[in-house]
Parts: sequence; structure tokens; C-alpha cells
Amino acid sequence: MRTAVEVREAVHRTFLLHTDFAKKPSKAVRKWDSKTPYAVHPTWCGLTILCEEKIAEEDRYDYAEALFYHDILEDTNASLPPCVSDRVRELVEGMTFMGGSVEEMERVWERGNEIILLKLYDKVSNLMDSDWMPKEKKDKYIAYTRKLLTIVKREYGGLNITKIAEAMC
Repeated sequence: MRTAVEVREAVHRTFLLHTDFAKKPSKAVRKWDSKTPYAVHPTWCGLTILCEEKIAEEDRYDYAEALFYHDILEDTNASLPPCVSDRVRELVEGMTFMGGSVEEMERVWERGNEIILLKLYDKVSNLMDSDWMPKEKKDKYIAYTRKLLTIVKREYGGLNITKIAEAMC
């Protein structure tokens, strides 16, 4: 995935998989309004990382593709598209926690800095439409995002996502 056409096709597949193969109807839409297509979330994550000038181009495109597909294994009955490279497949699998957010918050730290970076995009996007969360859950989510942010800033420096995360946390 390197050309505009390939990015467009990845976005299209993201919408298709989250719409047509959602494990249940509630997984096809965002929680805050139950109308916004769920695929807006991974698409935002993938497109946003493409704007990171400080990340090497090769990594940026692999990270974007992993972010487009990062919820496929958890939230749909689909598998990753056959066109996905081994590296992107590994990144998606690294971001996948079948035990949900509790498992993720405990075990993400052992998955390496690339996964922590990608999870920061995921969590910032989720915080953008988090008004539906009870206060206790949102506070825990913000604390987790701050931990991700600390590591990302240390390992990657001042990225666009760190500025967005700081503003939200």
C-alpha cells in the first residue's frame, strides 16, 4: 500500500469489512450515536498516521495499513485481506486483544513500542467520541492513554498524535 489508489482500496475494504462482516449490528456503528459507521474510527487512525512527517515513509504506510485493519480480528467475522503483508499482519495481531480492554491495558506493554505507538492512535480516536463512557471508565481510559503517550514521546519524539493526545488528556 503506497499509492493513492492502494490507500483508497484499503479504506474501501475497511468500510466493507466493518459494515458487512460485523460480529453483531452494534459493532458496525460507533457507540456515541449508534449511526456513524464504525469504519470511521480505523480510517481516521490510518489516515492520521500518514500525516506524520517524522515517521519513515515505509513504516508510515505499514502502520497506516495496520491501523485500517486493527479491529478486523476483534470486531468482525472476517479475516485480514490476502494482500496484507506479513509485517502488517504481525502489527495487526500485536494490536489485537481478544480479552478486550482489560487484557489490552495489562499486556500492551510487552508487545513493543510500535504497538504502543499504534495504540495511541487508536485510543486518541476513541476519546474523540467518548461522551458515552461512564466517568470511571473514561478516567481509566485517559490514564491508559497518558501512559501510552509518555512512551510514544520518549521513543518517537513530538509527533502530531502526541500533540493531539496531550490536548485530549
